[in-house]
Amino acid sequence: MIEKLLPSGVAVAESFGEMPDHEPMPAEAGLIARAVEKRRKEFVTTRNCAREALGQLGIDPVPIMRGENGEPLWPRQVVGSLTHCDGYRAAIAGYSMQVRSLGMDAEPHAPLPEGVLDAVSLEPEREVLAKRDDSVHWDRLLFCAKEATYKAWFPLTKRWLGFEDAHITFERNGSGSVGTFRSELLVDGATVDGGEPLLGFDGRWLVQDGLIIAVISL
Repeated sequence: MIEKLLPSGVAVAESFGEMPDHEPMPAEAGLIARAVEKRRKEFVTTRNCAREALGQLGIDPVPIMRGENGEPLWPRQVVGSLTHCDGYRAAIAGYSMQVRSLGMDAEPHAPLPEGVLDAVSLEPEREVLAKRDDSVHWDRLLFCAKEATYKAWFPLTKRWLGFEDAHITFERNGSGSVGTFRSELLVDGATVDGGEPLLGFDGRWLVQDGLIIAVISL
C-alpha cells in the first residue's frame, strides 16, 4: 500500500490484521508485561512487521526495544519507523548510508475528535484547511503529517518537537487521494549526528482503504 510513497531501498512490511501465531521476542516481553490484550496484539504485530522489513534488508530477526522516550531502537546502521492504528500496522526501514531518517504515521480516514485540531495545529494551517474541499479529512491528515514529522525529527535531534514547532502545507495530485506535504521547522534544527541542520521535511501522503498515511524519507 505505501511502497509508492517511498524511494527504492526502503523496506516495507504491512499487516491489515493481527498475527495470532506470533509472540514477542523474549527480550521484548517485558515491554508489554502489563499491557492489555489489545495493546499486546498491536505491539506483537507491529514488531513482527519490523522484523519482516529488516529481513528484506538481509538482517536476521532481532528484538526492537524502546528508548527512554518510547522510540523504537533499530539495529546499528538502520533507520526506521513504526505505526499502528485500527486495522493497520506497518514498519519501514532502510540503511542509514542511503536514508538519513524515516517517519511514518497512519490514521483512520475520519475527522479528528472535536477540539483536537486547535491543540495540534497553527492558526495559518487551520485557515488553509478551512478552504479545502471535504473529500479528504484534512484535519486528520494534518495530525498524521505532524506525527510523521516528529518520528523523522527525533532520531536526528534527540529532542521533543511540539505540534506548534512545525508548519505543514499540502499539495494534492489533481483531485485524487495522494499528494505531497512540506513540514517547515520553526525551531533550531541542530542534529546530534553532525549532519546539516534540519530546516524541514518533504513528505508524501495517501488516502486509501479508509486510512490516511503520511511518510517522510530524508
